[in-house]
Amino acid sequence: MAIPATTGNAAPDWVLQVQRPDYHLTPSAPLWAAVNQCIVGPPILSIHPGLEVGIVLAGREQTQLEGCVIRGDVGDVWLCAMSEPHRFRIVHAGTVNLVLVFLPSFLGEEMLGDLPWLRLFAARPVDRPRVASTETRQKVMSIAQELRQEIEDKREGWECAVRIELLRLLFHLSRGWRYPSSPRARGGAYTGNLSRIMPALMLLQARSPKRVSREEAAQACGLGRSRFTTLFQELTGVSFKTFRRRARIMFAADMLLTSNLSLDSIAEQAGFADASHLHHSFVEQYNCTPGQYRRQGQSDRGLPR
Repeated sequence: MAIPATTGNAAPDWVLQVQRPDYHLTPSAPLWAAVNQCIVGPPILSIHPGLEVGIVLAGREQTQLEGCVIRGDVGDVWLCAMSEPHRFRIVHAGTVNLVLVFLPSFLGEEMLGDLPWLRLFAARPVDRPRVASTETRQKVMSIAQELRQEIEDKREGWECAVRIELLRLLFHLSRGWRYPSSPRARGGAYTGNLSRIMPALMLLQARSPKRVSREEAAQACGLGRSRFTTLFQELTGVSFKTFRRRARIMFAADMLLTSNLSLDSIAEQAGFADASHLHHSFVEQYNCTPGQYRRQGQSDRGLPR
């Protein structure tokens, strides 16, 4: 269930912790998967370059995304877009979750009936599909058990098995769901379009985001600026400018945890005008200052997420 947040920030009792798993997502290794035995504790801030799908296998947790808090009971699912900051909090002892983080290339051009799978992530967090019936919850838990076995056993071809089960999961979530404000989102017009913007996504993954202009991204995709701008927004749910801004903040966040560079140096490398500009953007996106993020991230071990 998605509960509207009272503000865009975390509730006052949510104390910052920082999470930085080693995802190492690349075109040749586009999937990170884990089954996590969780402990009760303060909320943890997480952000990464991949899409995220999570399933609560036991216990209860909460995930806060922009504008809403998602309550996660057994069989509930959450979806996070690329570079989308989110906080999660374990509510009950003995909570177990299954988390998949992957690049769009992992699912490629697959369709969910007449719906491109990426559109489930392109909707606003509060509008993304949820588990709404007992029947769907049962199907989700059945798929989750298959996923868990593949992830834990890692037999030959396990990534392929995960891909198939993930598509099944997204299909069941998409049944009866409609993208809220997209009269053009139906039909086969979007088939093949994900591959058109994939070069831009990979470009932002491979290089400092400040060095990727809209023109360069459009050129890499073989599209004109106007067509690229429209297609990118339709498929990802945000403008290229917003997506690149998220990527720049994420790039800066990673440098805060992995280097001793000054804030001025990090701001320059991430493409911000100065340290003050980075500070303002960081607080707006992460609800904490870069200094708080660095100090907490270097002291926290966090949970695998």
